[in-house]
Amino acid sequence: MSQQPDTQYNHLPAFERVASLLRDELIAGQLHAGQTLVEMDLAERLEASRNTVREALRQLLCEGLVTYQRNKGVTVRVMERSDIKDIYVIRRTLELQAISGGRYIKQEALARMLSAIETVESASRDDDWATAATYSLRFHQTIVSILGSRRFDSFFASIMAQLRLLFASAPDEKFFQQPWVERDRAIYQFLQASQRDDAVQLLSQYLDNSEQALLKLFATKE
Repeated sequence: MSQQPDTQYNHLPAFERVASLLRDELIAGQLHAGQTLVEMDLAERLEASRNTVREALRQLLCEGLVTYQRNKGVTVRVMERSDIKDIYVIRRTLELQAISGGRYIKQEALARMLSAIETVESASRDDDWATAATYSLRFHQTIVSILGSRRFDSFFASIMAQLRLLFASAPDEKFFQQPWVERDRAIYQFLQASQRDDAVQLLSQYLDNSEQALLKLFATKE
């Protein structure tokens, strides 16, 4: 039996819907670095034609989420240490811009942040660090959504998918994810209280520390 695809992307052109669903699966850790993506299987599972799946995979190839090799087909990309710097330049640019200054934060965005944080905290108590990682990324996607740009949202989803592939390199998800749980909550609390400068300072430190942790992780693998 095929899995029923999510309906939230049904308004999109067919290939964009499939690309969005696959991007979400990457962010959720459901697709893994080096995994082969078979067009026929994806078409059946996502209820799309093989041509649509092929076009979606081309989109993900352009985003740096998959690779293609003759006689091997399409596989989920294996991220490298050199990717980390670029990703964190983008994160600083978009996330810090979103919460700095007088940009209005809608209550809906704050509610989505809180929901993501509560899921992270619940998952961490259950020792479910895969789910904790997923919803921490969702929290940061919501931060970028404050900018009010669908293009930024789509671009940042690709960046979060790449980041999740980097996280997957950690041998111990709990050790790598646990330090960020309380910080996500603290950033939210500053934003909820309209303490923007404090939120910017904490998020800036957060991103510095997260980047260094990933660089250290990859240094031990080389």
